[in-house]
Amino acid sequence: MAYLEIKNFNKTFKDGFKVLNDIELSVEKGEVISIIGSSGSGKTTLLRCINFLETPDCGNMVLDGEVLFNGEDTKKDNDLTLRNKRLNFGLVFQSFNLFPQYNVFKNVTLAPTLLLNGKIKAYKKELKTQKLPRAEYKRLLKEFKENEKKAITDDGLKLLEKIGLSDKINSYPCQLSGGQQQRVAIARALALKPKILCFDEPTSALDPELTGEVLSVIKALKEEDRTMIIVTHEMGFAKNVSDKVIFMSEGKIIESGSSEEIFDHPKSEKLIHFLSNVSDKETV
Repeated sequence: MAYLEIKNFNKTFKDGFKVLNDIELSVEKGEVISIIGSSGSGKTTLLRCINFLETPDCGNMVLDGEVLFNGEDTKKDNDLTLRNKRLNFGLVFQSFNLFPQYNVFKNVTLAPTLLLNGKIKAYKKELKTQKLPRAEYKRLLKEFKENEKKAITDDGLKLLEKIGLSDKINSYPCQLSGGQQQRVAIARALALKPKILCFDEPTSALDPELTGEVLSVIKALKEEDRTMIIVTHEMGFAKNVSDKVIFMSEGKIIESGSSEEIFDHPKSEKLIHFLSNVSDKETV
């Protein structure tokens, strides 16, 4: 069974426009999938449905054997259930979406720090079942908090080192280039240890000279066998980094296959036309 499997995803907006039409997609663990297509083809909406930022009209989504979405079930989910489902996925937006009031380190560690409150509550509940002496209860709780906070700090520092921004730990987003901001956004997504990392046009807001530094970080993540889904307009990058490429048009998956199959041996007229248009802008 695939690591992530999506069947019969449909999505219709309130104005009646059907943006996704019977989407079926499977992702293997450690696989990198790029989704390409013209603007309005449904790429971003599919990614948002996978991340539970949009709710499909119907369909099924299974991650590593766990049913995350089945028909209309997400409408019955409470906030906690949806949050836990979303934690399986990390999403890097095209517009960075960093918190301007926080420095780089706090941007990266904020979400794990907020989640720590829930872990502490669960640990308290576990300790109470053991009926420990009060002094031992307090000692264990203090030790747990210190260890968890240290782990968040250590992970944050390691992630900033990974993306090459250890020297910017105390800088604020306004003091960074666009490429640096996007690298911080990638580190922030990784801080929650998602099973699948998703990118929505990660270089579209960047000048050409800054695009390379972001793409190099994504390539390094591929070498770690991370499972990734990337919506991109960078055809050369999609060809070089992807295990599988999916071409979407008018809310449907028209073709899917290896990079070689999609870029060197396209079959459908729509894909051939799309590639001929983008080839004028960059070398595939």
